[in-house]
Amino acid sequence: MAASEPMTPPVFGTAAIKRATTPELALTTVRDALIAHAHGRTTVPPPLHLQFPATDGDCHVKAGWVSDTPDFTVKIATGFYRNPAAGLPTNHGLVCVVSARTGQIRAILDDQGLLTSWRTAAAGALATHAMARPDAATLAVFGAGEQARLQVEWLARLRPIDTVLVHSRSRDRIGSLCEALGALGLRARPAPADEAAAADMVVTATPATTPVLHAGDVRAGAHVTGIGTDMPHKKELPPGLFARAALIATDDHQQCLDHGDLGHAVRAGATTHTADTPIGLLLERPVERPHGAITVADLTGIGALDAALASAVLRELTP
Repeated sequence: MAASEPMTPPVFGTAAIKRATTPELALTTVRDALIAHAHGRTTVPPPLHLQFPATDGDCHVKAGWVSDTPDFTVKIATGFYRNPAAGLPTNHGLVCVVSARTGQIRAILDDQGLLTSWRTAAAGALATHAMARPDAATLAVFGAGEQARLQVEWLARLRPIDTVLVHSRSRDRIGSLCEALGALGLRARPAPADEAAAADMVVTATPATTPVLHAGDVRAGAHVTGIGTDMPHKKELPPGLFARAALIATDDHQQCLDHGDLGHAVRAGATTHTADTPIGLLLERPVERPHGAITVADLTGIGALDAALASAVLRELTP
């Protein structure tokens, strides 16, 4: 009797993924996965990195699994930062969902980087909301691309935002982002770097290789979340900011030491390698923060979050 032919795994494109996914699903899933990771209930191997200097591009491959869940994932995510000038999206990629019980590929999510963007937006918004002062209402975002927009939009789902200050090297993109945020009912305007760094809440969402703000411009009582430093050659936050911080949170301690802004600060002698707290613990139990304290979150992106979100989306796609 001939062996049966193996089944070809389904491939889901961005249209289907968008229909199956909501910000609420992503926020809840990412929050739960960050808490699981903080308690050691995940498996996350070191990411693989590739750089393409000639085209200002990079790629990372991440895998992850949340313990006792049916699936793990392997994800390819790319960022080619000259693409917008050619009318192409900056980010691309796909997620392979694999059974943790049989090793069979359950599905390919051809999301073109969408789930990575949403996972990053959810993690950044959750960290900023958890660590900022309850009365913090002014948000500054460094960067004017898709991720900068998502960081603002998703944080606005969690708390009121009075004013959004936008700083970027691209004046055209600043205008476009301010218009997009205005269409959502948010007051947004361009701001120089020193004014933006002095906001109540600061989010950096850039591929920068040198710090985008000065530590001395961040005022007492502010919170800063860095989400762009996800490879060894990138750097958004200055080491001096970590020296001023009363509380430092990371999504993954080892990743942030290896290729996050925390690692740059440790190597510069601005802080110690044990200075950080897992962000999942702060999401589980809100932190008491002195009103004048500076807090910092360094997020490098965890494969377990990709696994959790991809599995949640696949459940919606295949009920």
